Amino acid sequence: MGNAGGVRYEVGEEGVATLTLDHPDTRNAILPPDWRAFEDHLEEGAADPRVKVFVVTGAGETFCSGGDLKTMGERLAQSPVRRSAELLRMVRTMQRFRETLKPVIASVNGPAIGAGAVIALACDVRLAAERAVFSFPFLRIGMQPDFGGAYFLPRLVGTARALELLWTQQPLSAREALALGLVNRVLPDDEIRSGTLAFARQVSRNPGGALALSKMTVYHGAEQTLRDLLDLEALAQTVLSKSDDAREGVQAFVEKRKPRFKDA
Repeated sequence: MGNAGGVRYEVGEEGVATLTLDHPDTRNAILPPDWRAFEDHLEEGAADPRVKVFVVTGAGETFCSGGDLKTMGERLAQSPVRRSAELLRMVRTMQRFRETLKPVIASVNGPAIGAGAVIALACDVRLAAERAVFSFPFLRIGMQPDFGGAYFLPRLVGTARALELLWTQQPLSAREALALGLVNRVLPDDEIRSGTLAFARQVSRNPGGALALSKMTVYHGAEQTLRDLLDLEALAQTVLSKSDDAREGVQAFVEKRKPRFKDA
């Protein structure tokens, strides 16, 4: 358990590690140190054999209200060289969300605004409370999407719809986000925590190697040609074929019983 840079980190039962953005007094507005804290905790959990799945959420009833605009002025006053260096350092966190081979689940317990919405999009799966709202108001303050917003959003909802959301800043309710494919499930407000944990524990019961390689191949499949992906899948399947869990899974299927995976 730890709390650095405003991000609380806890490893719970069945290998579920929860990262909670913990600034409830500012509706979890994210500060520069928080990005590094997310990255550090993801790196820590990736190396921890106890951790099978990450859950990302916010304290209280807000997921993340975006960047802290009250401190934005001083950052905008930085020289271009310093500002660019700071941004490049912070955006590495979004790569960490994607590149860690353990599943990352967003538990969107309330509004996800601007950079907060992008954090949710960077996760592999999104579960949203009924009260959740997604908004991308970057242009409203004379900015454009960052932290991967222009990468994640069109891949989830399509180019035209992404531009519409950016240009109009029209907020999406949880149900509207579900209809667009922005979230996977919508849960009652009082069940978002328990429902997310139940889902995370279900995911964590899969063999770790298969979880890791399935995440890797699915994301590569979205970027590569079919030929390249088929080669990667064959390599991944060859590696898994030599694992004890694969042999156990096949044997359990033949014997019509529940598998007893070692790495689960």
